Formats: sequence, structure tokens, C-alpha cells
Amino acid sequence: MRSLAFSYGYHFVAVRNYFIYYIPCVLLLLTSCKKDKEDEAIEKGNMVITLQLPKGFLYPDIPPDNLPTQNRIELGKLLFFDPILSRDSTISCGTCHLPDKLFADKLPKSIGIEGRIGERNAPSLLNVAYQPSLFWDGGNPTLEQQVLAPIDNHNEMDFDVNKVVERLKKHAQYPLLFQKAYNQEPSVYALTRAIACFERTLYGGSSAYDEYSDKKPNALTPSQINGMNLFFGEEGECFHCHTGFTFTDNSFRNNGLYQVYADSGRARITQNPSDIGKFKVPSLRNVEKTSPYMHDGSMATLEEVIDHYSKGGHKHPNKSPIIQPLNLTDQQKDDLISFLKALTDR
Repeated sequence: MRSLAFSYGYHFVAVRNYFIYYIPCVLLLLTSCKKDKEDEAIEKGNMVITLQLPKGFLYPDIPPDNLPTQNRIELGKLLFFDPILSRDSTISCGTCHLPDKLFADKLPKSIGIEGRIGERNAPSLLNVAYQPSLFWDGGNPTLEQQVLAPIDNHNEMDFDVNKVVERLKKHAQYPLLFQKAYNQEPSVYALTRAIACFERTLYGGSSAYDEYSDKKPNALTPSQINGMNLFFGEEGECFHCHTGFTFTDNSFRNNGLYQVYADSGRARITQNPSDIGKFKVPSLRNVEKTSPYMHDGSMATLEEVIDHYSKGGHKHPNKSPIIQPLNLTDQQKDDLISFLKALTDR
């Protein structure tokens, strides 16, 4: 009996020691492995990546303090589509720049919180990485600073960016995501850079025209080829302003849209009367899908746009000398519109 009791006692001690010494070791090992994997994932997410660009596109200039990483891009994407940026948490960047509408919204003027109507048409954000300044009047010099304007604008998000940051600090997920992406708690600095980082992943360059340029002659129809020749020739004059792989020179021009402008355009920034009625030349990529047109969304169709330029626009002292009557025939107009549709991404 003593032997049996001793045996039970021995096993009890052995089991007790097992739980005291071995189980904690196993748990510690598992916790350590999990932590190693998490650290490895964070480290991988913080590696600088190369942006994937359409064929023939130049690599964009990127600020050294905001090189793209997966963690930064993912944080920026979450913020871009999160209405937490607006005062009443109803409007996000993605409200006016919808992916299924090629990052535009197809409204003459965008709608902000409480149904407030904005001042200008929301252009597509595709290829925004190449713009040397932002907005129709060029009032914002960098993509990093761009988001501050809609957050502050009364007709858009109508909020204080510092209060946005306070919201983000109290959020269940954002503090950790900011820490992973920028090694700091939510801040104005990291907020603006994360959204810019995401926006630099938005590109469009896979149209029929791109295929044609890549030595695929059957990619364009005869009408589109005729329109292309008009576009890039002196008879159509389009290429003077809509040039390069983005189809814009990013200049500011008065195109004779009005004789009297309710919106002073570039002059709002420069305070120079010679800039009244000048707006940034928009990209024509995906122009078929990003109506309505002009800075105020005043033209609903490409036919209206082509008619405007064919007639030479209205008289205005600041009108660009390039804008002259073209007197295009109906067939030329059709061909030109056909070519513009060939700039739509597949």
C-alpha cells in the first residue's frame, strides 16, 4: 500500500511539475512564434514597394518621406473611403471619387454634408500622381496637402483636420494602423501622407489607343484613326493642351467658356486679373465615362464640348489664343468623338 501511495504521489508531483514548468514554456514558445510572425508581417508591410504603372508611363515623383509601402497604402485606402473625415461622418473622399465611376462622380457639382452643393465638378483621380498642383485652380501644391482642402471646405466635409485626428486617436483600429504605417499615433502629417500614398496607386492607361500605340493597328477603327489624326494635327489643335501620356499639359487656360465668369478660376489663387477664367487643362483619359465636363459641369456630352471648340468659344480678354474657330464638319466631329472614346480604359 505504501508502494502504491508512493506511486500515486510520484505521478501527482510529476504532473504538477509538468503543468508548472512545461506548459508555460510551450505557451511562451507559441506566443513568441506569434509575435515573430506579427513582427515579420509589419516589417514586410513597411518595405518600400514599386508602383505598378501602365506601359509607357513615367515613374511619378514621390516625396522621400512618403515612399509607398503596403501598410501606408492600406491605411490611406481605409481613410479615403471612411466618412470619419467629415463633420457629421456622412461624406468620405470616395463619395465624390467613386471607383465604379473611374474615381469621379458624374455630377455637375459634387454634394457634401447636409446636401450642400460644391463649387466645382469633381474630376477623376486616375493618374493624379502626375499632377504638379491640385484642383481646377491649382490652389494646392502637393498631393500630400490636397485632402486638407475638402476636409475644411464648408460645402464638402466642413470639419477641422485636428478634430479628425482626435477622432482617429479614439478609434479602435486606427492607432495601431498609423503606428504600423508611419511609426506614430494618428496625426495630420500621417493622415495626409497616407491618403496621398493610396492615391498614387490609381492609374488609367489600358485603352484601345494604348494598344494601338503598342503596335496593334487593328485596335482602332478607321473613324478613330481619322479622329486621332485630327486630334494630333493642326486642323483639330487638341494636342497643344492635351499632350503626353496623361493627355494634359497641366497648364491653366481660359477656353472661352463664358464672357463673364462667376468663378474666377486661377485668379482666385494668383489675384492676377489676367488669370480670370483660367482653369487647369483636364486629362482626356476616360473622358467618355467622366461626364459632365468643364470646371462647373456645364456640358453634359462630348458633342457639346466639340461644338464649343469648333465654334471657337466666347470672346474674353483672357481667352487662350489657341482657342480659335475650327469649323469642323459633322463627320470630323464624329471622328473626333470616336477617338476620344478610344481613350477609355478597358
